Amino acid sequence: MEKKVDWWKKAIVYQIYPLSFKDSNQDGIGDLNGINSQLGYIKNLGVDVIWLSPVYQSPMDDNGYDISDYLSINPIFGTMEEMENLISNIHKRDMKIIMDLVVNHTSDEHQWFIEAKKSKKNPFRDYYIWRDQPNQIESVFSGPAWTYDETTNQYYFHLFSKKQPDLNWQNTELRTKVYRIINYWLDKGIDGFRLDVIDLIGKDIESMKLSDGPYLNQYLEEMYHYCFKGRDIMTVGEMPGLSIERASEITNQEKPLLNMIFQFSHISLDEQPGQGKWVLKKLNLVEFKSVFEKLQKALFEKGWNSLFLTNHDQPRAVSRFGNLSYRKKSSKMLATILYCMQGTPYVYQGEEIGMTGVKYKLSQYKDIETLNMYNEYLKKGLSHEKIMESIYAKGRDNSRTPFQWDDTAYAGFSKVEPWIDVNPNYLEINAKKDLKEDDSIFNYFKELFSIRKKYQVFDYGSFELIYPDHSQLFIYQRTNQNESILVIGSFSDKEIEVDLLKYEKYHCLLSNEDTINLKHAVIPPYYCGIYYTKENHYANH
Repeated sequence: MEKKVDWWKKAIVYQIYPLSFKDSNQDGIGDLNGINSQLGYIKNLGVDVIWLSPVYQSPMDDNGYDISDYLSINPIFGTMEEMENLISNIHKRDMKIIMDLVVNHTSDEHQWFIEAKKSKKNPFRDYYIWRDQPNQIESVFSGPAWTYDETTNQYYFHLFSKKQPDLNWQNTELRTKVYRIINYWLDKGIDGFRLDVIDLIGKDIESMKLSDGPYLNQYLEEMYHYCFKGRDIMTVGEMPGLSIERASEITNQEKPLLNMIFQFSHISLDEQPGQGKWVLKKLNLVEFKSVFEKLQKALFEKGWNSLFLTNHDQPRAVSRFGNLSYRKKSSKMLATILYCMQGTPYVYQGEEIGMTGVKYKLSQYKDIETLNMYNEYLKKGLSHEKIMESIYAKGRDNSRTPFQWDDTAYAGFSKVEPWIDVNPNYLEINAKKDLKEDDSIFNYFKELFSIRKKYQVFDYGSFELIYPDHSQLFIYQRTNQNESILVIGSFSDKEIEVDLLKYEKYHCLLSNEDTINLKHAVIPPYYCGIYYTKENHYANH
């Protein structure tokens, strides 16, 4: 008898970054009607859930992650009526929609903060964090996390931009208002939330414990009780600073605070430990595999994984972890290695056609984090060339360039110059071209998702690394009752011979080139394959 699987476990999630997806009114900015016009494309990929990055009212200091009104739509994206229309049309296509929720901080143009700045006795003052003297906490976006306010002669706290003051979650009235906002959108018919940097709401400023602070569980339990309990929704928390062990606790399916989280242990492996994301190091595949193994095993019995390599904050996966000389093959390989694990797959717009990062001039970059970092590192004495290397590798604008729909001007994203420059390779890499090719990345993703939904081993299979110490091959086996799969991925541009004789009776479900002979396995460059058997005789355990 088959186990009942929660819908969000079986779902394929597609993230849309509205600014860059599709411009319908020709102002150079993506919008809600643009998204609406491409729902058929998204559905065709096999997607079940659309995650929409923020479209709330915002001065756009941090591209919408600085919200000035949670209950209004930013006119650059459209109207509330168009938002309601989008929700309705997504549901008509038998898909669901989750919205980004940013409640660690607001915009400094939010009415709460405008009021809070007026005086120390203002009723909204305690909605934010104020001190007479700042401590040593640094902003994620460079510089101190405190800004002086002349009106009241105090400093306010902002872990991100100075235009993004942190909310004081220790204020009960503030929490109540946040829960009302959450319920407003759930009552409007959305199917859940991706909660931005939600690990920070439990912070304690005095002890400088920020991520996974002492109040996190209390506030998540409260949010669950007042907002999520009894609703058939999906909740995913972005928690960059959370340990794998804590990820398992928070997503424990017996008493989940959140269905799943974005945990960043695999994302920080190409940076020097403890020196921040801009100080680069070469990815060690053995280390990469080991982190995924820990994640799979820690969340296997009770918790749940989010499977992602890229999003609006992370550079393009194929540029970061693949090889652009083998763009199509390595795009398919990365998807196979990732999406055959246990967890909910996340596709970031353009990943399904192998969109790549960019190497712009400094003047072409828009991202506040990138520009602040450039100035900070220049003051530290680093050369322009050295800083640009880090920007090319890790800058957030890498994944924010307009979606490449076709080979017409501005890649079919808009008929006018977009808010950020199109990647010049759109003539070669675009959705129209990809959809026409039988061996396209799009068609490969589509088939991969179809296979994933067909076999229960993807939902419940155990995870075992094969050749864990191999520096260029990522091979693992998953086993569930009488089903077993072998997943092979090569991170090398050379052929590699490997002993896979014990799996010779497995047959190929999908691969990015001709099926290999497992009896005498020679793995081609950037090869990937999924091999399957109905019998468990070859399992390692």
